[in-house]
Parts: sequence; C-alpha cells; structure tokens
Amino acid sequence: MKFVSTRGSTPPTGLSAAIAAGLAPDGGLYVPQQLPALDIADFDGCDTLAQIATRLLQPFFAGDPLQGELAAICTEAFDFPAPLNALATPQDYVLELIHGPTAAFKDFGARFLAACLSRLQRAATRPLTIVVATSGDTGAAVAAAFHRQPGLRVAVLYPDGRVSPRQAHQLGCFGDNIHSYKVSGSFDDCQSLVKQALNDASLQKQVPLSSANSISLGRLLPQMSYYAAASLAHWRRHARVLNWVIPTGNLGNAFAAVLARAVGLPLGRIVLASNANDVLPQFFSGADYTPRASIATLANAMDVGAPSNFERLRWLYPDAAELRGAFVAASVDDAAISETIQRRYRDHGEVFCPHTATAVKLLEDLRRDGADGDWCVVATAHPAKFESIVEPLIGRAVEIPPALAGLLQRPARAQPLAPDYADFSAQLQQLQEIIFP
Repeated sequence: MKFVSTRGSTPPTGLSAAIAAGLAPDGGLYVPQQLPALDIADFDGCDTLAQIATRLLQPFFAGDPLQGELAAICTEAFDFPAPLNALATPQDYVLELIHGPTAAFKDFGARFLAACLSRLQRAATRPLTIVVATSGDTGAAVAAAFHRQPGLRVAVLYPDGRVSPRQAHQLGCFGDNIHSYKVSGSFDDCQSLVKQALNDASLQKQVPLSSANSISLGRLLPQMSYYAAASLAHWRRHARVLNWVIPTGNLGNAFAAVLARAVGLPLGRIVLASNANDVLPQFFSGADYTPRASIATLANAMDVGAPSNFERLRWLYPDAAELRGAFVAASVDDAAISETIQRRYRDHGEVFCPHTATAVKLLEDLRRDGADGDWCVVATAHPAKFESIVEPLIGRAVEIPPALAGLLQRPARAQPLAPDYADFSAQLQQLQEIIFP
C-alpha cells in the first residue's frame, strides 16, 4: 500500500518512509492511497488486542519492509490492557485506555511508533530526532516509549503552566535521550514550532527529524486497534454495534475511530466531545472552520484551537455538508466538567479525569435527548494525573497507578524556551551534537 498527502502534492510514498517523515513534504498529512475493505469474519480467531491489531493493520503494511515485523511490533507495543467495562447507567460503557506506562491513551500509539522507528533506525547512519508538541499527555507517552532507544532522540515541547503538575513532572523526568522544553506560550505555539521544523528542508539536512504527534501515521494507524477490539468484543457478545463518544483535542484519537469504521469494523455513531475550545462544535453546527488561539481549561490535553487532524477528516469527507451530516460535536465547559466528576462519584462511585468527563457529560445529554442503543465513552487519562482537580471534587485521594508512581519519584527538569523558531532550530542543532548510543 502507498500513502499520499491530504494536500495532494506529494508522490505516493511507502509506509516506512511516511512514518519516518512524519509530515508530508507539501505540509499535508499522510493518508492511505486507498482504504482496505474488511469484514467482521476476517477477525475470526483473533482475540487479543495484539492479534486484532496485526490483522487490522496487515493491509496498510502490505509490501513494506516492516510487513514481516508487524506481529512482533503489535506484541511489543500492546502489552497492557484496554478493558471495555460497563458504567452504572444502562447500556453505557467505558473503554479504559489508561493502563499504560504513563496512564494515558497516547501510550498505545507512542509505543507502536517507537517499535517501528527503532527497527527502521537499525540501518541508519545518523540519529533521528523526534519532535513532539504536547498539551499534556502525548509528550510523556512518547518520552516513555522512546527512552534510551538507540539512534533516536526526542525533543518535547509543552506550554509552561498549562499542564498539570504531575503531567509536567512526567515530561521532564526521563533524561538521557529525552529533552523537554517548557514553552512560554500555548499548545498551538508548540505545535507551530514543530510543524515549522518538520517543513524546514535546510534544518532536515543537518538534523533528520520526524514527528510523534497525532499527525504521525505511525501513531494514527495503531490507535484504530483498540476501537476494533472493543467493537468486535461487543458485537460478538451482543450482536449490536457500539456507538462512541470521544474526547477530542487534536482529533487524532477520534479520527482513528472514524478510520476503523470506514474500513468495516462494527462501530456505530461517533460523537466528538470538546472542551471550551469549540472550533469543531462550531463547524459541525454550521459555521465556517475557523481555527483560533486555544484557551486554558480543566481538560488541558484538549486545549487545541487548530486541530491538525481536521485535515484528515476533510480528506475522508471532502463535501462539507456530508461531513457535517456524519458527526455531532459539542462543547463542555469547566463548570460542567467539575459537576460531572463530582456527581458521577457521588451517585455511582465512578472517578473520571476531566477529559473523560467531557464525554460522560455529552453521553448524558444524548440520553436525555432520546439516544438509544449501546454507547461507550473513551477514558483517555487516569484521574490520578489530575489530582488537584479531581480530589477536591470527590473528597478523597485518587490511588496512583504503580507505573505513574515510579515516574513521579524520579527527578525532573525542563529547559525554558520562547515560542521563537530560530531559538528552537538552534536547540535542535545542538541536540545533534550530543552523543547518545
């Protein structure tokens, strides 16, 4: 299979090259040249997440040097659970993507990408630097996945003061080949610096770069897997499709669900839950798509004013009217996030992070308005990462997962950085001179 750019000006590219590049040369995002058609029966005999992922991703890896490594990559990346559990309310479920090394859904895609790139780097003569902007969870997942990987370095940019204290600690606690920068700006500033670097041909000659943000094909494709596994499990048990409410920031996780449905998996409706950064809800309600500066909210990992993967959504649905008819998106403000966290714990003993709470609140609204069928919200981060928000609302401490506790015990540091591309470019050139195995 070949991959093309959403902007149409890049020749068809092999999977390995697309993963290594991160961003297409014309500034667009890589997408499959054609989508495979799969059937539920194609997954007969596949029960584990790694088995389902291997079968799902085979068409995308066809003809690529990594094709023979796919099963091993999936086994290596997906070595922790993604349970589908019932909520207290009838026919409502939660897909828990919070049991990885950094307690966030980003662990799935980051570990898969690291497994791919580490194999591609075996024949490389120069180190590859991964540049990643994070609004909270991506950077830690990437840092954990790439830590001490030979031939690979990581530069993590995050908005100073706009991530939770535990998120900030995770971002700076690895060291070695992981370099963290706290940017005096917003996530959009961080994302802009990363995109400029990836589009800088002169810099790339000196410092080979790739991306680990949700713009990376190597993160997007594996994220389809947990939607496939959960939807198949539900179908096998109930013979009904599972509808989804997905917390949405940069739109990568939600687009993975859209792509899984497009290739034939039994996903039903897909609803997008945003925080007060309501660019997507405004578009789906009929307004023009108008990116703007992000604002800080309790659900900080979703504080995105210019969601990159909207470009992929427009590629799949080029007609704006058809796109608006295919999805619902709604905004949940901080007051509603807090009230949802507090009430669900009081009434049902359920504890959610602020991001997951946006999806829970939207599902409650859908039920109130008469939505039927089986619905699943996606738990994208462990509530222990947001103890300063969650614990006062529920009146007790949230138990810290062992992997997260281990990271919090390590010393952490991050280098200040202005949202200035010249400064960032200079930092990347300095990293190239650092010797690391």
